[in-house]
Amino acid sequence: MAEDGRERTEDATGTAKKAKQGGFRTMPFILANDFCDRLATVGFGSNLISYLTLQLHLPLVEASNVLTNYHGTTNLTPLVGGLIADSFAGRFWTITVGSIIYQLGMVCLTLSAALPSLRPPPCAKHAAECQRASTYQIAILYLSLLCTSIGAGGSRPCNMAFGADQLELGARRRRSANGGKAPMWSFFNLYFFGIELAKLTAVTVVVYIQENVGWGWGLGVPTIAMFVAVIGFVSGYSLYVRMPPGGSPLVRLAQVVAAAFKKRKAVVPDPDLLYEDKKLDAGISTTGRLLHTNQLKFFDKAAIVTEGDVLPSGEPKLWRLSTVHRVEEIKSIVRMLPIWAAGILMVTASSHNSSFAIQQARTMDRDITRSFKIPPASMLIFTNLAMLVTLAFYDRVLVRVLRRFTGRPNGITHLQRAGVGMTIAMLANVAAAAVETRRKSVAAASGMLDAPKGATLPISVFWLVPQYAIHGIADAFMDVGRMEFLYDQAPESMRSTAAALYWLTISAGSYLGTLLVTIVHEKTQASGQWLQDNLNRGKLDNYYWLVVGLQGLNLVYYFVCVKYYTFKPLETEVEHQPGHGNGTQSTKKGVSYK
Repeated sequence: MAEDGRERTEDATGTAKKAKQGGFRTMPFILANDFCDRLATVGFGSNLISYLTLQLHLPLVEASNVLTNYHGTTNLTPLVGGLIADSFAGRFWTITVGSIIYQLGMVCLTLSAALPSLRPPPCAKHAAECQRASTYQIAILYLSLLCTSIGAGGSRPCNMAFGADQLELGARRRRSANGGKAPMWSFFNLYFFGIELAKLTAVTVVVYIQENVGWGWGLGVPTIAMFVAVIGFVSGYSLYVRMPPGGSPLVRLAQVVAAAFKKRKAVVPDPDLLYEDKKLDAGISTTGRLLHTNQLKFFDKAAIVTEGDVLPSGEPKLWRLSTVHRVEEIKSIVRMLPIWAAGILMVTASSHNSSFAIQQARTMDRDITRSFKIPPASMLIFTNLAMLVTLAFYDRVLVRVLRRFTGRPNGITHLQRAGVGMTIAMLANVAAAAVETRRKSVAAASGMLDAPKGATLPISVFWLVPQYAIHGIADAFMDVGRMEFLYDQAPESMRSTAAALYWLTISAGSYLGTLLVTIVHEKTQASGQWLQDNLNRGKLDNYYWLVVGLQGLNLVYYFVCVKYYTFKPLETEVEHQPGHGNGTQSTKKGVSYK
């Protein structure tokens, strides 16, 4: 009895200690790391088109493709980082190592911008041609960008999931210890709000330093900020809830596919007869086991028990037999993919904000005062401001209004929120096409169709504000909705990987943007090139209208996917409150959208 009492005391002490981990106090460490990551990336990426064309002297189309390829690679590596975190490293160490590699890349970028030997000499005054960067100089730049891309692969997929863990898992531990309640607020809105603040700082302060002080300092400032953030994140080690990795999700998915294929001729029995093993799934189902669904029944064959599937010890041969929970993991991922794919074209549609729209701004009147011109890349401030205002308005006002009509805590579902964003994004490109038509008409009326580089048209740059602002409003709906959907509907042991799918959307969209620009550039040569260095002679407005048409088709596809989507069903454990009995009660229920 004494020994049993001592064990209970030790368990209570351990539970109390764990209950102190996680929660709001971890947010500054986690969000600061992501803030500086984004400050560095956007501070350079938003003005990269200017660096490539004005400092390295690359042609516009080549520079635009370098930009989209860089964005594509930076958003592809998170898939690898997410798998590493979910498989064996855990989110904390993946973020830490990724941040350090990112820091090395930023140091290299700063040196490449600060040292004259790593970039070509400035253009001579009134020179028609400028000396472009050498192969060696381009290679140094690419090496620096590669390091930042690899580093982002470690931090990006894990920061969001790690932050959500602090609130979800931390709240569960506090309820277990003292019956406390979970924090009632939207982590994802706060997460994206912090990201937009970083972007806003980048396109104002950092871009201003780049344009007016120098690229060495313009990159040095976010490099120093990133160093401070890495130190701060690691210093919060003892405060974090650290969910142990559940083993390679890819291996588990492969085991289900292999087991189902081996039993492809078997007849699926009643769902209650399929294989279950709570002990085996305990490490990958701490928030509840996935319940059987009637979709994608081929995978159910992996959970049929046949002769030779179980060892004498009672353990299953995982390449021959899988639990229902593991079968439903792969079903959840397969069901998510069509909706995930719909976001790719949305990224493609807005990718020109960092290239063509900036070049448009460079030809327009950017005077704010007699001595100050707004940098072209700083036009992104209107996207950031619009998203910040929309996020705040949505969270504090719109949700409360919608809740009265829908009865949902968040007003509308994540999928509805993303669909609204996709619809609004079409309007942004309609505005872009209309403004470009207006800009070219001013150039023609002023006799400046063949004006030299650097010439300013008599039209205010603020004509571009509507397209930037509408993109920001669209992102506040679309980006948050897609991220919440991926986190909520992914199996819990694959949430870092699911968050990586968000970045993979951006990667695929960026590469598709490169492909679209290349195809349009090649196919329009005979009939009058749409995309050329001299925008006044080009037909950029036609390109925008093409994107609007593609967005319309994509929106129809998205609505069809949403109509036939099935949310994952989850078994949860409802704990009795003090004074209402002991133990736990297992309750099966289908999880609806929050």
